This record gives sequence, structure tokens and C-alpha cells, in this order.
Amino acid sequence: MTVRPLADRVLIKAIETAEVKKGGIIIPDTAKEKPMQGEVKEVGTGRQTEEGKVIPMTVKKGDKILYGKYSGTEISIDGEEYLIMRESDVLAIIS
Repeated sequence: MTVRPLADRVLIKAIETAEVKKGGIIIPDTAKEKPMQGEVKEVGTGRQTEEGKVIPMTVKKGDKILYGKYSGTEISIDGEEYLIMRESDVLAIIS
């Protein structure tokens, strides 16, 4: 299945950070913090102004980004977990 976000939305695959265990303590999945880094998989066409002009997207497919901890909507596509959010919820592009 292919998904193409509309307007100024982006489809993101979260990047899991390496888990470090200290002192043999195992942290359950429910207590772990959500990742705040991801890779842009698809982008929309851009935001449309009231005059009808389309403002192009700043992020592009393949960019690694930082986003807010509780940003976006979680969706599942073909068994994979993704986030869909507005471009304005993206905090930074990681180079």
C-alpha cells in the first residue's frame, strides 16, 4: 500500500535509539520514552494560502528530523508503525 500525505503533512518512520541498560535493570516497553527522531518517508504538496498559492515543503523524502514528543498521529501501514504530522510540528532537520 502506498500513502501520500495531503497538503503540508509528512509521513515519518520513527528511529529507535539504542537502549542502554545500567545495573541489569530492564525497563518495560510501556515505561520507555517515545523516540523523537525519525526519517521522512513521504511529503505532501505543500500548504495552500488563502489566495490559492502553494508554499512548497521545506522537508523532503529521506531527511532525518527531530519532532515534538507528542506530535503527530500514529498509524499502521502493512504492519509498520508510522507518524503523520504537519510540517510545522517538525522541530529540526538533522544533517
